[in-house]
Amino acid sequence: MESELVVEEMKNISTTISSTSSPHDSNNIIPKTPKSPFSSKILMSPLASASPIMKKALTYMEEIGHLTKLHDPAQDAWLPITESRSGNAYYAAFHTLCSGIGVQALLLPLAFITLGWIWGIISLSLVFMWQLYTLWLLIQLHEFAPGMRNSRYLGLSMAAFGEKLGKILALFPTMYLSGGTCVTLIMIGGSTMKIFFQTVCASDSHITTLSTIEWYIVFTVSAIVLAQLPNLNSIAGISLVGSISAVTYCTLTWVISVVKERPEGVSFEHVENTSDVATICAIFNALGMIVFAFRGHNLVLEIQGTMPSSLKNPSHVPMWKGVKFSYSIIALCLFPLAIGGYWAYGNLMPNGGILSALDKYHGEDTSKVILGTTSLLVAIHCLTSFQIYAMPVFDNWECKYTTKKKKPCPWWLRTGLRVFFGCLTFFISVALPFLPSLAGLIGGIALTVTLAYPCLMWIMIKKPNRYSPSWFINWSLGLLGLVLSVLLVFGAIWTIATQGMDVHFFKTQ
Repeated sequence: MESELVVEEMKNISTTISSTSSPHDSNNIIPKTPKSPFSSKILMSPLASASPIMKKALTYMEEIGHLTKLHDPAQDAWLPITESRSGNAYYAAFHTLCSGIGVQALLLPLAFITLGWIWGIISLSLVFMWQLYTLWLLIQLHEFAPGMRNSRYLGLSMAAFGEKLGKILALFPTMYLSGGTCVTLIMIGGSTMKIFFQTVCASDSHITTLSTIEWYIVFTVSAIVLAQLPNLNSIAGISLVGSISAVTYCTLTWVISVVKERPEGVSFEHVENTSDVATICAIFNALGMIVFAFRGHNLVLEIQGTMPSSLKNPSHVPMWKGVKFSYSIIALCLFPLAIGGYWAYGNLMPNGGILSALDKYHGEDTSKVILGTTSLLVAIHCLTSFQIYAMPVFDNWECKYTTKKKKPCPWWLRTGLRVFFGCLTFFISVALPFLPSLAGLIGGIALTVTLAYPCLMWIMIKKPNRYSPSWFINWSLGLLGLVLSVLLVFGAIWTIATQGMDVHFFKTQ
């Protein structure tokens, strides 16, 4: 008798799902976020897809164990990160690869100047394995308990450390890694657009180039237009373009540097500093460059949150497949970039990194097409990375609205919030052009998101047996990450105090 009731109930649910378009069953449908008229089919990524979720089906499937319970099914269906749960391993690879490679990687050869060949390679290898391990921890913690998904880094931190402490520890670093990264991307993307224009139009004296601020505006407007795509799954195609661009410009940069004749005076001798403290701070700064080359941990839970999940097919399986593939590509980009760049330029490497070295030493004997293509690819990657790093901010803002109003954001409000965010980041990039000089200081604080917090959250949530291998490894790495963060902050403050910092407001270079 009981089995007949179950079968009958499943039939009823099947009937309900098959008639989702019927207006007579509106009580069983979670209201969807209204689509913006600016987000047309032309603008939508061809990889994006989404479908409405039925409350009745969710409840029943949770009871029979076929679906992991959402934190709040209604609200999750309204927010940009979890609005569409049709992601897969390919989407995860695109997002992770696009967000995991940044222009910070172009600074890796600078770290080898201080650390040298052996310690440089060892440090790069250890940090790579460390951050890959913390990525695995975060992916496993996404569904740490039956019936609960943590699709946001801040939410997982609050679940592990408590609501107040978790918010204190994770709110600023995650918001900085989103908003602060977008500000930096405007600066870098706008500047490389200017370089691309100057490279292509260098022979035409009748063309007047735009100012740096005007190129910032061009970049910001382009970013705002792309930001009208509704959710994280809808930008999968954009992330694919960004991934291809990043891999291409990284490969072009180190291949050209290695193939071209090395400049005269290349040396690999250790650079002597004025004092022991300066030497220690230089080492910390070099380690910071290596750590900052790996980014995107604040996005991994959000990316995994776009995937469907069930007891038979948990989301961590396709997510880990996507991460393994993307980080294999990242390793093939970063290691040759660091080793090849240091081999090509040695201690002659300028502070701007390998891209600046390429322009300085091979700008005259390298095809303008290659130099222009490299600049264009950097700008495209910055534009695509802006979308994925801005998504947690959009999600956070809409979460506040939906929590208060108990309904999805109307299209005009969603559009307005994204336009406002673009204008805000543009204003900060113009008002605080010295912000990249503080990257070491603020980045030292945000480093805990990558190396320390995942290990500590694993201990707080999983509670491994005391003195077990898992307990020992995670406590050791977590505390080491916190200590390294403090040391990097100290090194950044020391560098600013001894070398000074050119603070100028509203004066872009």
